[in-house]
Amino acid sequence: MRKKKSQPFRLLLRITHYALLITLLASCSSVQKGSLQDKTYAVASWYGPKFHGRPTSSGEIFNMYALTCAHKEYPFGTRLKVTNTENNHSVECIVNDRGPFVEDRDIDLSYAVAREIGVIGPGIARVLLEPQGRDNSYIHPVKFRISGKTGPFAIQVGSFTENINAIRLKTGLRLKYANVYIQETEVKGETYYRVRVGNYQDYNSALSVAEQLGQEGYPTILLKADVKI
Repeated sequence: MRKKKSQPFRLLLRITHYALLITLLASCSSVQKGSLQDKTYAVASWYGPKFHGRPTSSGEIFNMYALTCAHKEYPFGTRLKVTNTENNHSVECIVNDRGPFVEDRDIDLSYAVAREIGVIGPGIARVLLEPQGRDNSYIHPVKFRISGKTGPFAIQVGSFTENINAIRLKTGLRLKYANVYIQETEVKGETYYRVRVGNYQDYNSALSVAEQLGQEGYPTILLKADVKI
């Protein structure tokens, strides 16, 4: 006659079974999520001389000879391995700009990146994007130019002496944010174009958006909407 297992032993087996099942499900879920994030096919174009020396959306000056790129969604500082599917040439670059602003294109490569993987001639190419991590130095803490928590509030993301630079930043921000505008201000006889997001009556709402922008890699200043800096 087979001896029955004790109640504590059966309970231990059941707990162990559930723990293994939960671990397996979590593992499967993370693998699926990772595969979606790690490999993405996209249409790439490139940009160079026309934008060389101009500010990018992250605030860095665009250098066409540096290994950088513009993307619509990846946070600034994301390192991407870009592979041309036509010739299997790969290069790693860093996202420091927003774009491209042309329909049916997903990523704009700097001249240097495009040259490395053979995109200069054809102009566009189907590529494989694989994130390799992120340079967290691109994350910006929110700066404050306010006293008190009475609105309206605005979030300043950039200030330029050339309107075209402000328009480019505004276009990049509007890929995700709807309430983006340019405020024109004259300081000591010189005109500045401030790119701002807002306006918010509620302080916490403004702070939340400012922190989100900072995490994405935008330099942000939270201030009263009528303040000119």
